Amino acid sequence: MTNSNALSFELEGQTTVNRLGYGAMRLTGQPGNFGPYADWEAGKALLRHALNSGVNFFDSARSYGPLTADQIVGEALEGSKAFIATKGGIDKPAANRITVDGSRDTLFREIDQALANLRRDQIDLFQLHRIDPNIPVERSVAALAEARADGRIKHIGLSNVNREELDRALTVAPIASVQNRFNMAETEQDDLVDYTAEKGIAFIPYGPLGANPMQQGAKLEPRAALAWLLKRSPNIIVIPGTTSINHLNQNISALELI
Repeated sequence: MTNSNALSFELEGQTTVNRLGYGAMRLTGQPGNFGPYADWEAGKALLRHALNSGVNFFDSARSYGPLTADQIVGEALEGSKAFIATKGGIDKPAANRITVDGSRDTLFREIDQALANLRRDQIDLFQLHRIDPNIPVERSVAALAEARADGRIKHIGLSNVNREELDRALTVAPIASVQNRFNMAETEQDDLVDYTAEKGIAFIPYGPLGANPMQQGAKLEPRAALAWLLKRSPNIIVIPGTTSINHLNQNISALELI
């Protein structure tokens, strides 16, 4: 990257991605992000439209659906060169219930399921969705490091972590990304944005438009909010989610403000 407004980011010196990506959480049953997306073929068309419009970073998670977001992303982008990120370590057995499990056996099982659902031989970025309060972060990251060593994942990421937890994880394995809530109206993660930038780690803000994770609708004006994030730090990769091609095009047009 040559300046703070560069529109790509290099993960661990290995993989270059465009900094305006797409988050697949909304391609699930609504409300509550539970169950499969109602118009499956339209969802696949939306993902392909994003890819054809220059978006090459797609973020999903096991808990979206659960499993169904990975499945629709896998079907839509099979055979493409898109960079696909997913997450594990939490599950969603009901619309109002989340379970956390960062054990080695569970993470290995979830990685294998994600490989099948995403239709990939390797997961580009596998993120620990949340630290299990009963398992040290070092142990969970060690499991991901094993999966990286055997080729099932390429990069390791963390989500919903603080600086101390990130530092502990870094004693075990390289960390490519951190995904925490951050937007122009919620800036509690300012220091961590700067810290990850210093470390060469991507920061992926979820809720970039200030939306409630369990409800549709953005609080912030999309173009301004996304442009603010992209200008905030060169390590930020934005992943706005939408179910509308018109809204997707509007999000992409934020690049005109950079």
